[in-house]
Amino acid sequence: MAQVLVIGDDLTGSNATGALYARLGLRAVTVGALAQVERYAHRVDVLVVNTASRHWPPARAYAAVRAAAETAGEAPLIVKRVDTTLRGNPGSELDAVVDCLAAREPAARIRTLAVPAFPDAGRSTVGGLHLVDGVPLTRTAVARDPFDPVRHSRVASVLGAQSRRTTDELTLDVVERGPDAVAAALRESRAEIVVCDATENAHLHTVAVAAARLAAEDSIRWVALDSGPFGAALAAELGLRPESGTPARILAVVGSVTDRTRTQLARTEAALGARWADVDPADPDPDRALVALRAAVEDGATVLGVRVAPDPLTAATAPAPVPDAGTAARILRCLAEVARRAVTELCPGGLYASGGDVAAAVTSALGADGFAIETEVLPLAIAGHLVGGPHDGLLFATKGGLIGGPDAARDCLEHLRAACTRHTLGTTLSAN
Repeated sequence: MAQVLVIGDDLTGSNATGALYARLGLRAVTVGALAQVERYAHRVDVLVVNTASRHWPPARAYAAVRAAAETAGEAPLIVKRVDTTLRGNPGSELDAVVDCLAAREPAARIRTLAVPAFPDAGRSTVGGLHLVDGVPLTRTAVARDPFDPVRHSRVASVLGAQSRRTTDELTLDVVERGPDAVAAALRESRAEIVVCDATENAHLHTVAVAAARLAAEDSIRWVALDSGPFGAALAAELGLRPESGTPARILAVVGSVTDRTRTQLARTEAALGARWADVDPADPDPDRALVALRAAVEDGATVLGVRVAPDPLTAATAPAPVPDAGTAARILRCLAEVARRAVTELCPGGLYASGGDVAAAVTSALGADGFAIETEVLPLAIAGHLVGGPHDGLLFATKGGLIGGPDAARDCLEHLRAACTRHTLGTTLSAN
């Protein structure tokens, strides 16, 4: 059964949104016709339905979305995907989703979180106003769109022009105070739709954490209205998993101890729930690292890795000291040995290595002949698979230790997980 139902109003946006869920390890498929909706609703984890209704009159768009929601059946999370600039029929289509859900679950406490911000695409919401690269909607080209000119910059006004539901706004200062403050504000509000400010991905995560808490504690049935990333964040916080089991396990091996690497790994912990086993540079011991990795697996972690522990006396105040050649060689041998044993024992679907020396040592330890290059995740971050040896075909990604911004390691790990998902999805669909 689909864990998430996403209803979009155009094909490119629908596909792009499906890709965000695939990065979480969920099997996502985009369909259009109602016959396809019925066919795939119970065969994937995320069913993305493109109604192609962006340029339709509101009543026709409502009917199309209502039919799609009714045909798709039950899903733990329903997302109304909207354009990143709020064009189309967001209010009418949201009403169609909520009306369908209310008819199906009359006793449910249904509320909507409207979080249209897409920080990675330059879309943010501040003070209830939706901005494109910092400019309010009504001062951008979408205000002169020949098909769907946007008349308002305030999200609540865009929705209110079509929706009959009450709205409230959750301001950025509340979001900045964290999940506890957001949860308290959402409890206090009695509005059916709460528009949430957000300017960065961390804000989306904060709202998602608070919403998941209220879903569990107050039995709130959330509907998400967003442009892509918030719905995916909410799905992750709600603990939605593939019906066939947990997402593919990804193993990471990181040798760098730079500030940049620390920031990147911290992002993987926040975004992916990554668990890291630390290797003591003064006493690199593969056995201790493997004990920590096994514990992470037992706790349900699907992204796990081994890294060099920072010096607690210098990590927060100064760059890490450069180890001497002998120490560096011992650390490298330890990381390679951990990788060899962990791949054999824990059977990850993908392997990530950061740093050229680490990647070479891991490839050698796994007995591979080499690395088949398939794509560039980002500059100097390459993905493909191992060739030759006992682990031939294992998905593999490498990145330079000093390469990329704060989300670079996260992007590589998510690419590997999505690649595992594509393989599983292809096998599943071809067998049906």
